[in-house]
Amino acid sequence: MTFHTTFDSLGYHFRDLKTLMAKASPARSGDMLAGVAAHTYEERMAARIALADVPLKRFLQEALIPYETDEVTRLIVDTHDAAAFAAIGHLTVGGFRDWLLGQCTTSAVLAATARGITPEMAAAASKLMRNQDLVLVARKCHVTTRFRNTIGLPGHMAVRLQPNHPTDDMRGIAASMLDGLLMGAGDAVVGINPASDSMATLGKLWHLLDDVRTRFEIPMQGCVLTHVTTQIQAIEKGLPIDLVFQSVAGTEVTNQSFGVSLALLREARDAALSLKRGTIGDNVMYLETGQGSALSAGGHHGVDQQTCEARAYAVARELKPLLVNSVVGFIGPEYLYDGKQIIRAGLEDHFCAKLLGVPMGCDICYTNHAEADQDDMDTLLTMLGAAGVTFIMGVPGADDVMLNYQSTSFHDALYAREVLGLKRAPEFQQWLDRMAMTDAGGRPVSVTADHPLLAYG
Repeated sequence: MTFHTTFDSLGYHFRDLKTLMAKASPARSGDMLAGVAAHTYEERMAARIALADVPLKRFLQEALIPYETDEVTRLIVDTHDAAAFAAIGHLTVGGFRDWLLGQCTTSAVLAATARGITPEMAAAASKLMRNQDLVLVARKCHVTTRFRNTIGLPGHMAVRLQPNHPTDDMRGIAASMLDGLLMGAGDAVVGINPASDSMATLGKLWHLLDDVRTRFEIPMQGCVLTHVTTQIQAIEKGLPIDLVFQSVAGTEVTNQSFGVSLALLREARDAALSLKRGTIGDNVMYLETGQGSALSAGGHHGVDQQTCEARAYAVARELKPLLVNSVVGFIGPEYLYDGKQIIRAGLEDHFCAKLLGVPMGCDICYTNHAEADQDDMDTLLTMLGAAGVTFIMGVPGADDVMLNYQSTSFHDALYAREVLGLKRAPEFQQWLDRMAMTDAGGRPVSVTADHPLLAYG
């Protein structure tokens, strides 16, 4: 079935739902590279007008990527909750947008409907929304998870402490951890991207994280971001693993390029659960996503990159993770060219994930060859903070010296807390209070030379 819109005497035709979705997407370099983007502003607006009239039920009848050849499509279709969908099943995409923005659509209503919303429905609605709309609706979506502390409570924002080092030097990593902890970061996770994939080195990193946590009785979780198969092997060896990490995407082909499948991811989750290391919850996965990964892997099937990204949240939802984040500007300007595109993508990713019930954070970042700067990141940070983002990154100086990209710093998190009144995970804040590291308002304070943390090592 084709779709069409007419402006005066000029007609626009879109051969199928996949084409319509792509043409309706806000401009971004990745879709242009893939050859699926609208050619003009007029064509983009024509596509949006046509998309607004598409019934939500159409997305259950027409898969953008065939059911027979893609396990992510099968996951989306087979786990769709028809009872939850009943509340919105009569709506068009445009009507769904209006319903989401309505005052009567409360947090409780959105939570009850989440399992009835497919990623493609969420992506379609986002294409009709302004940035402020994405913020308003995402702010109403509350997704709470637990392992050793509670993540995602309304009015809270956690921080991943990211103490990477270009040679995996243990003292350097420990110093960055100390820096972050003293600045009140680390309640989301202390997550290390290792430079090496040697099991000997990885084991030292896992033991370092566990030693710091147990020595100071910190209600936090650690993670070493290596491949999921390596983490399964490490669990079998008895290494102290809290969260299992993996990058995931929205198509089977792209996940295969990462060396994973749904079956492998479920196996990894089961392995982590078997350790029973969580004290207040069993959300044991940490997942990363990012617009452009499907195109980069040749696995996009002609679907626009934002819709491919939204499909990754179906994979995430299946695994009941503690944390998920988009590495929004990390993949490069080939996919998100400048600050405007990065800001838009970050807001879209957060909106779609939260709408589907995924505990979504964001690595608010860019690479040095993108047309973006730290002012753009300040804008995205502020908007995501207002939108209720689950967590952000805390990188020393905002400059990751191992991965060579620009993210957010410990100080950036303090800015967001001060301006927007965002709190830390309650258990983590209680620990900071016990350690005399923050004042009554949660702001970091100077510590003396004999503070226990300064004696580590």
